[in-house]
Amino acid sequence: MNRIAAIVAVIVAAVSLLAMVFFSRGDGDDQFAACGASAVAGDLGGPFTLVNKNGDTVTSEEVITEPTLIYFGYTFCPDVCPLDVDRNASAIEILEERGQMVTPVFITIDPARDDPESVGDFAEAMHPRMIGLTGSDEQVAAASKAYRTYYKAHPPEDGEYIVDHSTFSYLVTPEHGFVEFFRRELTPEQLADKIGCFVDRI
Repeated sequence: MNRIAAIVAVIVAAVSLLAMVFFSRGDGDDQFAACGASAVAGDLGGPFTLVNKNGDTVTSEEVITEPTLIYFGYTFCPDVCPLDVDRNASAIEILEERGQMVTPVFITIDPARDDPESVGDFAEAMHPRMIGLTGSDEQVAAASKAYRTYYKAHPPEDGEYIVDHSTFSYLVTPEHGFVEFFRRELTPEQLADKIGCFVDRI
């Protein structure tokens, strides 16, 4: 029994250590704990270099100058992206009415079709302050990898194709980097409430 207890104790200690190493959210000392911050394995988010609507190369430091809500999608998306980005824009408007400024950002995962002008037009149509970003295949892949997003284009049919992709939105700040991710099931009001909680504690 003592040997079994010792083995169990070692396993428990190992699991606890792994939890401390691999989970960056959810402990009681986290300043965002009251906001229900998600447990996220490892680091998420990071620097990127992309291209804005004017064709200028910009870095993440130049884009993320205040709390920022990032979404990865593409302008040819038939249904999911327009709904998600519109939801994000509505949440940003609610936050503005509350005096909380958050920058909305749209990053394409289809740079072959989404040139700077089309991404910029799409973003501005959704919200006047939304920043649309594209780039080379390598730049987009690097940004996607930093946020662990998934995307894969289907084979073209009659010259057209769709792209499968993840649908999370990411809250990032200049001071903390990645703060939280949000699922698409949230309403604009729910999203605004959650983002506002984090913004209040920055």
